[in-house]
Amino acid sequence: MFSPNLSSLFLASTAPLWVAIVLAVAIVAVGAAAFFAGSYLRSKITAKKIGEVDQRIKVMLEEAEAESKALKKEAILEAKEQDLKLRNEFERESKEKKAELARAEQRIMQKEDNIDKKEDALQKKSESLEQQQKNLQRKEEEIKKTQEKINHQHDLMIQELEKVAQLTREEAKKLLTENILDETRHDVAVQVRNIEQEAKDEADMNAKKIISLAIQRCASDHASEITVSVVPLPNDDMKARIIGREGRNIRALENATGIELIIDDTPEVVILSGFDPVRREVARLALERLISDGRIHPARIEETVEKVKKELDQQIKENGEAAMFEVGIFGLHPELIKLLGRLKYRTSYGQNVYKHSIEVAQLAGMMAAELGLDVNLAKRAGLLHDIGKAVDHEQEGTHIQIGADLAKKYKESNNVINAIMAHHGDVEPKTVEAVLVQAADAISGARPGARRETSTNYVKRLEQLETIASSFKGVDKSYAIQAGREVRVIVKPEQIDDAQTLFLAKDIAKKIEQELEYPGQIKVNVIREFRGVEYAK
Repeated sequence: MFSPNLSSLFLASTAPLWVAIVLAVAIVAVGAAAFFAGSYLRSKITAKKIGEVDQRIKVMLEEAEAESKALKKEAILEAKEQDLKLRNEFERESKEKKAELARAEQRIMQKEDNIDKKEDALQKKSESLEQQQKNLQRKEEEIKKTQEKINHQHDLMIQELEKVAQLTREEAKKLLTENILDETRHDVAVQVRNIEQEAKDEADMNAKKIISLAIQRCASDHASEITVSVVPLPNDDMKARIIGREGRNIRALENATGIELIIDDTPEVVILSGFDPVRREVARLALERLISDGRIHPARIEETVEKVKKELDQQIKENGEAAMFEVGIFGLHPELIKLLGRLKYRTSYGQNVYKHSIEVAQLAGMMAAELGLDVNLAKRAGLLHDIGKAVDHEQEGTHIQIGADLAKKYKESNNVINAIMAHHGDVEPKTVEAVLVQAADAISGARPGARRETSTNYVKRLEQLETIASSFKGVDKSYAIQAGREVRVIVKPEQIDDAQTLFLAKDIAKKIEQELEYPGQIKVNVIREFRGVEYAK
């Protein structure tokens, strides 16, 4: 390789050609010498490094061999220790196994001794049983011979009895069976009567205790209500203003409210008549406001009626919430709350259904608490049991079916729906709480003064009660007493015995339940009296 200075000299030189050749040869010789010198130096350095590496490898091999010998020695020692440990453990387990085998062998020997003893005892028992069996066979043969003699004598006696009684064997057996069946029926009826009487007495005592406690804790006032409302007037001149020119005011009020206004000769009063209690209340409030304001004309009437309707809707909602809070239940659907508030303007046999529902809920809840049942379910079902009466003027069907449909619509539980449908006995109650709602409904409706009944319906119910009781065979006379709360039945003693009176009372009660509608409960009292009468002449 040429340096830059030499190249420039060579190119710039004007010397002859042979000088250039000499210089080139000299430069090549110098480069070759430098190359061989570098190669020699590199080989020396490489050889030295290889020697050092070999020396290191040798040292590392010696160290690895020494370490390997140490590890091998340590592994041999550890293996010997492990072998010794395993031998000791094997010897210990062998000793334990031998001891356990010795104990097992001893137990087996004891069991063999016991088995030998038991075999001896069984052999003795077997011999004893064989002897007893022989004795039994001998006795059976003796008994068989005796039985044959008895059967022969029995046949002779039966033949003699048939001759004396003039009855065949089958006829005598039939007669005897009939007599036994009659006596058995009588005894069973007596036992059933005694058992049922004891159970009934105990159940009546507990029921009276629970019911009386519930009634004492829930004392409600009752006021008989009717389907008319009376609005007092400041003077009779107000009647003319209410009627208006050619009756336009009274027609406007009747059209707006749907209630009939009766203005007659009764001084200073106007009678509002209608079956829808909410409409009647709207008409009453609107008329009172119109009378107080003094401005009575069709436009004012319509305005006042609309205003009263809105206020009454709010009042109905507040009434429903108040009933819910008074009873202590929560989570009712808003529409059910409104329907509950409407019951405040609904009556049944003169009893306010709103107060009746609250009372039923409280009574059912108290009885459920005494019996350890679901108090919330009893109260909820009691409060909603007559919810159908809130809209029975607007929808077809009984208040029971309407109430059940409303409860289903607003996602009440199946137990609440069953209690609503069963509170008049239309379906079977599925829970005890439903039975308590039935009882609470009867208690609330049977309070003195709670409900009123027309004399015609009252007399008709008493006649039906006596007719049902007299329709049974063996009944001599029947009387409805205690305002229809009890029917007293007198039977013919020659046709009905003491045991049959119980079954007759049950049959009469069942027929009354099927054919008659009545509040509360009716006691069926069957009386059998036999008199021996003779005259001294």
